[in-house]
Amino acid sequence: MNTICAFGLPKYSEGNTGIVVFDDRLSKMAHLAAVPDSIDAEGTAKLFIDRVFRQHGLPVVSISDRDPRFTGKFWKSIFKVLGTRLDMSTADHPQTDGQTERVNRVINDILRSVCADAPRRWSSMLPVFEFALNNAVHASTGFTPFYINGLTHPRVPLMLSLRKSGLGGGEGADRLADTSLLLFKNR
Repeated sequence: MNTICAFGLPKYSEGNTGIVVFDDRLSKMAHLAAVPDSIDAEGTAKLFIDRVFRQHGLPVVSISDRDPRFTGKFWKSIFKVLGTRLDMSTADHPQTDGQTERVNRVINDILRSVCADAPRRWSSMLPVFEFALNNAVHASTGFTPFYINGLTHPRVPLMLSLRKSGLGGGEGADRLADTSLLLFKNR
């Protein structure tokens, strides 16, 4: 499990200015949380338990950047009590945690393109971004994180209505909708 924070985003109505990213190294599944810049080690640990532990259990190893939220006593004590090892990425070498760095680049690209017209809505869009990340096929595994974690693909209502709406580019959308309908009928 990789963990990293990114701050400095436009303040959302709930006071959030940052994103905490939890990224599973095996399945590539990412969990995103909008947070205020005042979040501390205890708050981050609670997010970890809510977003990661309840869905995946304990990781054997967790790699994190050297953000104080991950080097604090509370965070270290959680890993000690739970029997998990916490490794820090090497100072000045964030590539140690390359998978999460890659996820962060993708998130930044998504934020720039989707929220360009309304930059303060990024926080409300995180669940959609997380879904998109976890429903994308990864080159290293050949599968989506959803499939690796549950051996199933999530239902996506938009796929069923692409043809009717006229959105989605014609023949490709038709094939996607046909395939989706066939998969759902055969369940």
